[in-house]
Amino acid sequence: MIPITNKEYSLLTKYIHNHYGIRLKAEKQTLVIGRLQNVLVQKGFQDFSEYYNYVISDKTGEAAITLINKITTNHTFFMREVEHFHYFRDKVLPYLVKIVKNKDLRIWSAGCSSGEEPYTLSMIIDEFFGKEKMLWDTKILATDISSKVLEEASKGIYNNQNIENIPSYWKLNYFKKLDNENSILLDNIRNEVIYRKFNLMEKAFPFKRKFHVIFCRNVMIYFDSNTKNELINKFYNSLEYGGYLFIGHSESINREETKLKYIMPSVYRKE
Repeated sequence: MIPITNKEYSLLTKYIHNHYGIRLKAEKQTLVIGRLQNVLVQKGFQDFSEYYNYVISDKTGEAAITLINKITTNHTFFMREVEHFHYFRDKVLPYLVKIVKNKDLRIWSAGCSSGEEPYTLSMIIDEFFGKEKMLWDTKILATDISSKVLEEASKGIYNNQNIENIPSYWKLNYFKKLDNENSILLDNIRNEVIYRKFNLMEKAFPFKRKFHVIFCRNVMIYFDSNTKNELINKFYNSLEYGGYLFIGHSESINREETKLKYIMPSVYRKE
């Protein structure tokens, strides 16, 4: 096991924070060592100083991609924080169909991880609109900084145990058996989600049109207060008036520092 010095850990975590907004505390040293150990061994590095220099000098960006893929915890599941999905179905969609122009509904799943969140939204939308769905543009943008999870998410393949919590009629209508252990989402759901690699730490978001709904749940728990406030402001500027922002139940927004209106725990709206 290649150890890491306090200086090396400080350099590495500062790089991660500056580029990705993720704050790794001192007690995460063991986790960092464990997740990066194979990379150092495979590359033949003697210590973390060599690895750090390799990351910051790599012009291809591949070293940074590997680093963030190893460090980030992409833990999610279908119907996580289910109250959000019920509110989206029962309150947000009925409201938006009345105000959205040109039947162009724009939704962003930021920090989408392995795809359970955007696919859940896609199934809710399909069920909500029914036969009228063909008249709407309801594609969902799903972004993450990890190219590894984006590749997996785009396949739409999930272990059967992972879809146990979804409604039984969703399993019948939106999934088909792939083998004895896995199921795959049908094309009409999978094709509604557009996956893109994107770093939320970009100073300015490049989107030409604003969103009606943004889901960014359980992402900001890794950010310090300044980074979080800056991100919330960027989300505000990326929302249409009347648009909603969903964050994780364990997260909060300082209401004195945001222009977003508090609707209910972890749900906000731009007014």
